[in-house]
Amino acid sequence: MNAIEVRDLVKTYGSGETAVYALREIDLTVNAGELMLLMGASGSGKTTLVSIMGCILSASSGSCKIYGKETVGLSQKELPAIRLENIGFIFQAFNLFPALTARENVEIALDLKGVRGSQAKRRAAELLERVGLGGKLGSYPADLSGGQKQRVAIARALAGEPRIILADEPTAALDSESGIVVMDLLKELAHEKDRAVIAVTHDNRILHYADRTVHIEDGRIGREEAAMPVLPVSTTGSIGARQ
Repeated sequence: MNAIEVRDLVKTYGSGETAVYALREIDLTVNAGELMLLMGASGSGKTTLVSIMGCILSASSGSCKIYGKETVGLSQKELPAIRLENIGFIFQAFNLFPALTARENVEIALDLKGVRGSQAKRRAAELLERVGLGGKLGSYPADLSGGQKQRVAIARALAGEPRIILADEPTAALDSESGIVVMDLLKELAHEKDRAVIAVTHDNRILHYADRTVHIEDGRIGREEAAMPVLPVSTTGSIGARQ
């Protein structure tokens, strides 16, 4: 079964002659085990598309199925349950709570799934260990580097065991070395953990990580590109695959 299946998807703001089309007749399938990059200029519609796939925003018409479950037409009260069950989010700005430790930031996501107390503490520690931050459980965001903050955000996104990961510019605020670590994690989540990973990005340094790159232009799918050849780390410090 496809992780996400979008057909003839339309999103408009306003109505009648003043209607503005954010998305027009979008057809897109995202597979489990795939790392897909979604690219396009500002205002092209990529954030709107990801918001609909993430059950944050409702489409005007068409179809968007999450593991076979139709989401178009559902109410704002019905969408959160599908989002909580299936989707984890990673943000460019990390969106960590500054007054909470790394472990406590992950525990908040576990709480939404009904996991609390000692079980939550243990599970949060396991997730942070998984992303290489086992020694930073008690650290606050202010004491972490950008790459470490993003890895906390990834651990938090994994707290609910989501089948789909949506990442918004996951490497834009990171240096090259930190970006490599984050993209290696996202690639592992897709290829080894059989999750569907969709990353919105302007970062040309990470193109070779993608199984597929989808370009959006003026609210429509412009073109799709298959995986690029793996490139080494350049002497200028751009993000490349490890040798």
